[in-house]
Amino acid sequence: MSNSSLPEQTVSHPTQSPATTTEPRPSYVKLAMRNMVRKRATSLQHFILTTVGLLAVLVGLAYLTR
Repeated sequence: MSNSSLPEQTVSHPTQSPATTTEPRPSYVKLAMRNMVRKRATSLQHFILTTVGLLAVLVGLAYLTR
């Protein structure tokens, strides 16, 4: 049984040469980080707005539940 699967593995590897293998697509995180570097001002603005909004929500909940 292992002899029959061994030739299949050796046959499939030589058909994939390094030139024909494609590089995997970048992950979503890598694309997002690259976009953040390119559009630095917009990213910082959104980060600051998100931080201020989150702090406002937390302070508002703390005030309401005191």
